[in-house]
Amino acid sequence: MGTYLRYAALGDSATVGLGDPVPDGWRGWARLLAEALGQTYDISFCNTASIGGTAAVVVADQLDDAVAHRPDLASLIVGLNDLMRSTWDPVRLRQDVMTCADALSGQGALLMTPRFHDHSLLWPLPGWMRRSLRRRTADLNAVWDEAYATYGGLRIDFGAVPEVHERRYWSTDRLHPSELGHRRLARELADQLAAYGFSFEPPSLEPAGGLETGWAQDLAWMAGEGVPWVGRRARDLGPWLVSRAMRTETVTPVKDEAPQASQA
Repeated sequence: MGTYLRYAALGDSATVGLGDPVPDGWRGWARLLAEALGQTYDISFCNTASIGGTAAVVVADQLDDAVAHRPDLASLIVGLNDLMRSTWDPVRLRQDVMTCADALSGQGALLMTPRFHDHSLLWPLPGWMRRSLRRRTADLNAVWDEAYATYGGLRIDFGAVPEVHERRYWSTDRLHPSELGHRRLARELADQLAAYGFSFEPPSLEPAGGLETGWAQDLAWMAGEGVPWVGRRARDLGPWLVSRAMRTETVTPVKDEAPQASQA
């Protein structure tokens, strides 16, 4: 394995680094991983991820730049923004994910992909909404299972990470990791890269270099980012939620069972 390494990160706001503020903006797990790799390798890091990114956005706006980077490593983590929209289309999402995976793998990149946990356990939702979210998550994970089976590489199974349901690993919105969460994700992928054959010191799990967050920062974030995000999702999901609520009046309720632990 050579000493020059190209890494491209594609995805949404989690890959941008939201939840891990630093003086120059956002840091996040991808940058933490790249910085750790850079202690050993001469690394070229290209982060094309965008806030609000969907699988279609990755194909349209990120993929060409990532492929042009000729990456040796490529992280492709996307799908939650698709899942939370009324336009949810698992068939289209599969096409977009496989398009990205095929292009990056064809370039010779080692892929790093996800398997998502049950986000409904982090939010106070009525039972029928939890069940709908779980069904969508299962469909999303089926897409990632196929991508992993087809193109291989490494992947992080969020549902198998013990800390995934601990509050301190999440930012105010419970959607984006906190600095601790970003560090935990970077460390998980670093450990997998080490097992694959890369030699470098993994990212520390101890907070460092980020901006301190507390109730005042959380309140400012909610006012500036969180509330507008909720408003956008409400406008988008409103008609779907109403139709689902009406359907629950005419169908037999399904027992709300706890999900089984996912397997990588």
